[in-house]
Amino acid sequence: MNGFFKVPVPVNEPILNYAPGSAERIDLKAALASARGKQIDIPMYIGGEEVRTGKTSRIAPPHDHQHTLGHFHLGDASHVKVAIDAALAAKNNWENLPWEQRAAIFLKAADLIAGPYRAKLNAATMLGQSKNAFQAEIDSACEIIDFLRFNVAFMSQIYNDQPQSGKGMWNRIEYRPLEGFVFALTPFNFTAIAGNLPTSAAMMGNVVVWKPANTQIYSANVLMEIFKEAGVPDGVINLVYVDGPTAGEVIFNHPDFAGIHFTGSTGVFQNIWKTIGGNIHKYKTYPRIVGETGGKDFIVMHKTAKVDESVTAIVRGAFEYQGQKCSAASRAYVPSNLWPAVKVKLIETVKLLKMGPTEDFSNFVNAVIDERSFDKIANYIEGVKQDSETEILVGGSYDKSKGYFIEPTIVVTQNPKSTTMCEEIFGPVLTLFVYDENKFEETLDLVNTTSEYALTGAIISQDRYAIELATSKLRNAAGNFYINDKPTGAVVGQQPFGGARGSGTNDKAGAMVNLLRWVSMRTIKETFVTPTRYEYPFLSAE
Repeated sequence: MNGFFKVPVPVNEPILNYAPGSAERIDLKAALASARGKQIDIPMYIGGEEVRTGKTSRIAPPHDHQHTLGHFHLGDASHVKVAIDAALAAKNNWENLPWEQRAAIFLKAADLIAGPYRAKLNAATMLGQSKNAFQAEIDSACEIIDFLRFNVAFMSQIYNDQPQSGKGMWNRIEYRPLEGFVFALTPFNFTAIAGNLPTSAAMMGNVVVWKPANTQIYSANVLMEIFKEAGVPDGVINLVYVDGPTAGEVIFNHPDFAGIHFTGSTGVFQNIWKTIGGNIHKYKTYPRIVGETGGKDFIVMHKTAKVDESVTAIVRGAFEYQGQKCSAASRAYVPSNLWPAVKVKLIETVKLLKMGPTEDFSNFVNAVIDERSFDKIANYIEGVKQDSETEILVGGSYDKSKGYFIEPTIVVTQNPKSTTMCEEIFGPVLTLFVYDENKFEETLDLVNTTSEYALTGAIISQDRYAIELATSKLRNAAGNFYINDKPTGAVVGQQPFGGARGSGTNDKAGAMVNLLRWVSMRTIKETFVTPTRYEYPFLSAE
């Protein structure tokens, strides 16, 4: 088959609203009831096999931790080795499959999620990761669909990017998959990220060993079901459930390790980088290291900001999905002239937020992911209570008797370098500092130097000069910068996502640049009439 194939033009998947009486709400409620009504047995997927070890771990909703959704089978180092072997065995056929055939597989996966699997995948995300219906919809439906469709379009653009050719020759570039296998290490907080990290590499002809967070395995299993139905061949994506050190010990010592696609904590990523550097002499090629890590994301209000707009940005940015987004607002800077009105409005708004299980669609806030996270966040809140320079404006209570519930909490500090102003908490805790309204520029310097991270941030202002000043002075403080909006909610194809400094390699998920990391270019020059003598004209006598 020959042709310069054009892929379908990607369009962002419409967000369904799940209003009372809507068809999507009825379908989702049914999917939730079905999932809650049974316990499932989740295997690893290695090559063409469903692997069950008999050593299992229980899965429960974070908001209802006494209820059992199922169990997954734990692997060990031997399963990682087998997964690598299965990936390498599948490599030749996969990378030599024409690119349009790979494209068709992932376009089908997108349509499966948009259609028959939408409610099932959203329900799995709501139950396993405690996301409300809207947060699940924008994640495990819209964003993963967008990743798949836009990445196919980006892939075709990459292959279409070819060099010029001089007279008598033809230059071309071949975008080869990496020589070896790719390790995808994915987080709990976004089903879309968990799906995108292995598929973006696989789409470019690579084979993948995928290790999800244990707290996301319930929806990862549904993703794998979708990938298999879409036609991803056996061995191309291998899903294993092992602890991080066990996986790392095998993978980072393997000569065919070719790259890692990672989203997770900064500390883990830095240790991975160090390990890869120490083992660099063992590899056939220099591995690609792509990672998106933590954030201490900010909102800066200028003295001209509108109060209602600012409060909405703060509340949504800080407390959607319990602040468990790497982009979540966790520090805010409020000018002194607006503080009295902002204070009243924040308290009023936060007290309106309902908290409870995801199955009740009236709940804005749900549970944090697990007990370890709950305890960590609670310790931060207790630390605030003991700090003479900080006070809790609203919230501050927590209870894990039924689920891992922590109230949306706003802390006010007199110290702009206080602990909760600097450290990533990854929960529903926002720390706020009131600054002198006439010291805006100095405050921007403070924002820029407070955190090691540089993921997202926002400026809220009606003054274009202030917006320009913030945009300029904070150019390295955030890889995704928002003007008059919350610092969350990046959309594939619209706001490519990623940050620098301690927040990662800024390889922009949702952009063509990310897919370029999963190929190795080969330039081919073909000369049509080859010279037969070594002499050049300049050698001739006068």
